[in-house]
Amino acid sequence: MNTQGGFRLVAVSAGTGDPSSTRMLADRVAERAAALAARHGNTLTASVIELREIAAEITAAMASQLIGPGLRQAIDALGRADGIVAATPVYKAGPSGLFTSFFQVLDNDLLIAKPVLLAATAGTARHALVADDQMRSAFAYLRTMTAPTSLFAAPEDWGDPALAERIDRAALELVLLIESGFARKIREESWDSYRHEFGSGSAAEDRVDVDSDLMRLAAGGSAA
Repeated sequence: MNTQGGFRLVAVSAGTGDPSSTRMLADRVAERAAALAARHGNTLTASVIELREIAAEITAAMASQLIGPGLRQAIDALGRADGIVAATPVYKAGPSGLFTSFFQVLDNDLLIAKPVLLAATAGTARHALVADDQMRSAFAYLRTMTAPTSLFAAPEDWGDPALAERIDRAALELVLLIESGFARKIREESWDSYRHEFGSGSAAEDRVDVDSDLMRLAAGGSAA
């Protein structure tokens, strides 16, 4: 949330190279967002979560729900963030498995109402719709506020002025969403109206009646 030190922007990069085009796109967004916030008299401090550095912990969390220290630090950073840049390379016509797995291990309550800018990179322009077609629905499930403009960069885009224009537009949308304080207002005024037990780490599973007809059918049995 907004503090006396200004706003916090966290970029999540699923790039596997060093350097990677995915990280480069995330950095360009963060730099532009900081500059635009400064024009409005606000300070925006950016940090980056490199998912490749905590890949083993993400895999362990998927298999055992155990949260390692690196993953815990990343989760805490997202919890404190006022805005997020979510950037992934495209593999097999979709977001990378590392990217998807990371957001799947997060508690569903963590990102409610947080502004998120979606970004993707690929080796061909044929994957340009991945951010809007696949990523946007996943972040809708997490109940985030996604910026209207998503970003995509193929190799030929890096020298095209149109990419810089799109970054400007998307970064401004993200900054305006952050500055609106919408996420903070949700937490202060409407938090209790959300169904927090749905799919989140609230141990709601303990209250499920596993002996009901519906659950027996789901398990492959028969109703009484």
